[in-house]
Amino acid sequence: MPRYFYTARTKAGHKESGVEEVSGQEELISQLQAKDLIVVNVFPEHKETLVGSRPGEAIKAKFKPKHQRIKGDDLVLFCRQLATLLGAGVTILKSLDIISQQVSSLRLYIVIKDLEKTMGEGLSFHEAMAKHHRVFSELWVNLVESGEASGNLAMVLNRLAGYLERNAAFKNKLISALLYPIILMVAGIGALLFLTIKIIPTFAELFKGFNIELPFLTRMLVGISSFIRHYLFIIFIATFFAVFLLRKYISTRAGRKNWENLLLSLPIFGKFFHLLIIERFTSEMATLIESGVPILYSLEIAEHSVDNLTLGEIIGNIKNDVRSGKPLSQPLEKSGFFDPMAVQMITIGEEIGELSNMFKQLNIFYTEYVNTFLDRLTSLFEPIMLVFMGIVVGIMVIGMFLPIFQIAQIR
Repeated sequence: MPRYFYTARTKAGHKESGVEEVSGQEELISQLQAKDLIVVNVFPEHKETLVGSRPGEAIKAKFKPKHQRIKGDDLVLFCRQLATLLGAGVTILKSLDIISQQVSSLRLYIVIKDLEKTMGEGLSFHEAMAKHHRVFSELWVNLVESGEASGNLAMVLNRLAGYLERNAAFKNKLISALLYPIILMVAGIGALLFLTIKIIPTFAELFKGFNIELPFLTRMLVGISSFIRHYLFIIFIATFFAVFLLRKYISTRAGRKNWENLLLSLPIFGKFFHLLIIERFTSEMATLIESGVPILYSLEIAEHSVDNLTLGEIIGNIKNDVRSGKPLSQPLEKSGFFDPMAVQMITIGEEIGELSNMFKQLNIFYTEYVNTFLDRLTSLFEPIMLVFMGIVVGIMVIGMFLPIFQIAQIR
């Protein structure tokens, strides 16, 4: 009879692995379930794999990627496909093998094949994923570990897939909303540079043939035009260097924190950035708690993945207070970062045992607020930009025509 390797977990979450001679996978799964074990992996002894000493040659022979790097959409699709296959009763290793034949990313293909190989050596799914921390975040690893321990990996992956899809859709909407204003701004700056570099010098040469003193506005515009034309390259270099230094400064912990505080203190936009950070936090917490991750582990994961140092430090303090026995709502209120509505909803969620649902409702509220803000910003930016351009161009036109009016009055 063929030999099958297996990896399983006890009800207490302890891992067990071994090899058995049985007629098929179904028989081994039945035997393990009869022992009250939660089956994680079952695979035959002689399992073919493309991952070997020279994986590049195997990949070139049997796999043609569309791109090299791993995009966000690749991970979303991977998670959704894996959740669907596991929900249909397909084993993890078989699911990974099926998905690997359909992925578009070369790097993700290599990662999936390495997951298969590592799990074939006896590691659990979350342990194999933890080796690829640049691909699978702490959120991924902890949710998968929770799903493996509870025996509900397919359900947990479905929730993770939903979270990733919502985040991707929200990010795409954010980019789409900002794209139009950016295009308008670039076009406006380009038009102003054209007027400054080409049109104003033409008028300046024309005025040199008249023996008149130019008005102050005209002299100012000609001076600005002359400065930009002579030092345009230096201006570009200085701008590039300033942006480079700013990015280097922001890459430091102190610089990043000061930058985040500056964004949060901006008029109008400060509240937007504030709620944008809370939106991500509530989304992660809702997904983690709903998937069965304990509140302390959920806070620890959110602390490292929220992508904001200020909120990360606040979450760290909240985690310490919760560890000491305080309810979650108290340190949330003490932090001053969360508005009273959020604190009240979390308080109610703790009292009625619906904390994950309350985080989900808060996430819906903040998502709608951010979407509304983006819609208003997009609708208001065009008229504001047109008025601004009209004022600037009007000043240029007046400055260039004032000497002509002056010449006409002399004659």
